[in-house]
Amino acid sequence: MLKKLCIVFALAAINTHACLAHIYLEKEYQNHWCKCNNGQTEYRLSDLTRIDCLTKDYAIEFDFANKWAESIGQSLYYALMTGKKAGVVLIIENGAKDTKYLNRLKCVAQKYNIRVWTITPEQLSNKQY
Repeated sequence: MLKKLCIVFALAAINTHACLAHIYLEKEYQNHWCKCNNGQTEYRLSDLTRIDCLTKDYAIEFDFANKWAESIGQSLYYALMTGKKAGVVLIIENGAKDTKYLNRLKCVAQKYNIRVWTITPEQLSNKQY
């Protein structure tokens, strides 16, 4: 009985992990978008925090859609520390499900003057932006 219970828990853990997996790593989206927009990835600040992408005008944070709220604080902090404008690239992997997060981000972004872009797995796989 204990052996069967262990197997059930192991399978549940594998399935849970598979559901949480992303199509691409955040870093892959970041590298692709930043390169296409002439930015510098992983720009290090004096306090050792790292800006995902620093362009001529923007300090940009990348996050998966469900982490939309975290992206706001980070982008505002990076903008403050660099004197650049705040920006967020939201990674949209789940279409309509992620739209609710994008809409939330856009509401706050409009109020606090944060530029918002999106990127999808299709853009990365087709090497487009």
